[in-house]
Amino acid sequence: MSATPPIREQFLVISALGANPMELTNVLYRSCMDNRCAVVSSRLSRHGEYSALILQVSGNWDGLARLEGGLAGLGKRHGFTVGVTRSAALENRPQALPYVVYVSAAYRPDILNELCQFFADHKIEVENLVCDSYQAPQTGGTMLNATITVTLPAGTQISWLRDQFLDFADALNLDALIEPWRPQSN
Repeated sequence: MSATPPIREQFLVISALGANPMELTNVLYRSCMDNRCAVVSSRLSRHGEYSALILQVSGNWDGLARLEGGLAGLGKRHGFTVGVTRSAALENRPQALPYVVYVSAAYRPDILNELCQFFADHKIEVENLVCDSYQAPQTGGTMLNATITVTLPAGTQISWLRDQFLDFADALNLDALIEPWRPQSN
């Protein structure tokens, strides 16, 4: 008697861009529900007059196939662009350490590229990146704020990495901090 292998959970990652964030979210969440798919994670953000919605959706192969097949028509009917790709679950990395990086600086177009290159050079994965620019009320200068969640590989010497990062930030004249990720309290 052979044991049946466990059913692998299947996922779609959907990205959508539209002018009306409420319609975008309502239409896509409803479509997921109608096709018996579950929204595992979602992110909505506004960028100028458009909103971007990213969803990770799970379900059985039939529900995901129906959802995937209907997305182009939904986008056309409701005036948003949509992209979709199949994905596997993110593998567990129990020895990896989540850290958060906060950066504030006078805006320069190269800052994000330099930050990402630093992490790539140190084989540190970027999990989440949020960046905004704004006009400083006191000076009128353009400022940049970035919050980056990274995952340090097992065995990373944290004090050495922190020193490297702070030296890097000083060289670029960035006000920066790297600290352990902590759950947000309500």
